[in-house]
Amino acid sequence: MSSTRILMIVGDFVEDYEAMVPLQILQMEGHRADVACPDKRAGEFVVTAIHDFEGHQTYSEKRGHNFTINIDWENVQPETYDGLVIPGGRAPEYLQLNERVLEITRHFFEANKPVAATCHGAMILTAAGVVKGRRCQAYPSLKPELVRAGAEWIEPSRGLDSACMDGNLVTAAAWPGNPAWMKGFLELLAAPSK
Repeated sequence: MSSTRILMIVGDFVEDYEAMVPLQILQMEGHRADVACPDKRAGEFVVTAIHDFEGHQTYSEKRGHNFTINIDWENVQPETYDGLVIPGGRAPEYLQLNERVLEITRHFFEANKPVAATCHGAMILTAAGVVKGRRCQAYPSLKPELVRAGAEWIEPSRGLDSACMDGNLVTAAAWPGNPAWMKGFLELLAAPSK
């Protein structure tokens, strides 16, 4: 398998399992993954959040780990990447307000490159205006936002362990879907370029 270059956009309180596990999967498969965060430099870190499903009406949240950034934000050139990963957590709440994050996201859709977004990462997709007519999953509380943005909502499995593929996009509801989500993304990366 030839190595590809993947961009992962994160911010403080990105969901721990939705950033660390995909990064490790991509590295295990021989891909180069650049982890970038607006206004951060290589060697700095973001703090992750650990979300869990403990029987409450919504997920619980605890402080997670320090997750290292390995590329300076100003050095991110989207045209040099083969795919984009957008984890969820709290970070997308404010990353969706960053115009450069949205421009980078739009590039991957305009170039029909593989994009993987999970959980609250869909907030960046809706803010970038790239989901109209697309089949999507996300954390269930994002259903109204996705529908308003013109996406077709695909109900996640009860255990939130499914993923949805639509063209160059694979989405999932939360970290329990990491196996299906990353399997779909790896399939997109391995597909012949159009």
